[in-house]
Amino acid sequence: MKTLLKATTSNGQSNGTIKSYLIAAAGVLMFGFGGINTAQAGQTFHKSIKVQQQDIFYREAGVEHERTIVLLHGFPTSSHMYRELIPKLAEQYHVIAPDYPGFGNSSMPALNEFEYSFDNLASITDAFLAQVGAEQYTMYVMDYGAPIGFRIAAAHPERVEGLIIQNGNAYDEGLRDFWQPIKAYWQDKSAENAKALKDALLTIAATEWQYTNGTRNKATISPDNWIVDQAKLDRPGNKEIQLELFYSYGTNPALYPEWQAYFREHQPPTLLVWGKGDYIFPEEGAHPYKRDLKNLDFHILDTGHFALEEDGDVIAKHILKFMGNNK
Repeated sequence: MKTLLKATTSNGQSNGTIKSYLIAAAGVLMFGFGGINTAQAGQTFHKSIKVQQQDIFYREAGVEHERTIVLLHGFPTSSHMYRELIPKLAEQYHVIAPDYPGFGNSSMPALNEFEYSFDNLASITDAFLAQVGAEQYTMYVMDYGAPIGFRIAAAHPERVEGLIIQNGNAYDEGLRDFWQPIKAYWQDKSAENAKALKDALLTIAATEWQYTNGTRNKATISPDNWIVDQAKLDRPGNKEIQLELFYSYGTNPALYPEWQAYFREHQPPTLLVWGKGDYIFPEEGAHPYKRDLKNLDFHILDTGHFALEEDGDVIAKHILKFMGNNK
């Protein structure tokens, strides 16, 4: 910089012009660094920690914010389902989205090495939240995330500042025709019933159907979703893990009265956003929440099971408004 100063001075350029140049250059540098910091503030980080001898992968963003939103994923996906929602929330909130064991990028221990039950998935998710320092949070639950999250909420109501429920069931009305083959498996855990579920629910066609059924326009749903999910399902041993969780899902309806009692007693502020075209968890499962929750922001959306894929912007706006109204 000193060399530049001497060269320009010797050419007759005034010191005032040089000072103006230096100030402008400094401003460009400051703007650049500020832009980097801003980008980092909304950036998603991909991490992994050891919890109960398992590697738990998670996505995290907005660490500088005080209020935390925990995102719990459904079947057969992972925190990948929240990849576009996370940066939209991270501008104002600390966001954490873990993968359960057997899903996504977390450990996939064999059936004889790990208990694949909803009780145990809730236990390890609860331990994960404690290890990452999430002492209080608003919880987004979807599909499998509901029985996992509601177990945690009922056990630790003081930690839950609010609920965001998206196609996640807690009422008998929400288990309709789709569940008949799974209910048969609850009654008879036979090889024949297991094969029927494996052939019907664990194929690439079934995974694609979960993403596209009930949507307004299938062409808006990226095939990357079911390709990524199916690659995880097709790992050796994973289909057996999923069958074990299909069987364990039978423990959830017995807990519905306990979760409903939690809703009534603790009245967590709740946002419900539900894709009405969902055949797995139909709209009939959404309305009973009105019986037990007084502070309920209720929205039925014209889309399917994975509502974020088609209505991610709409849901993000609802969440930001809900969070702002429940400080």
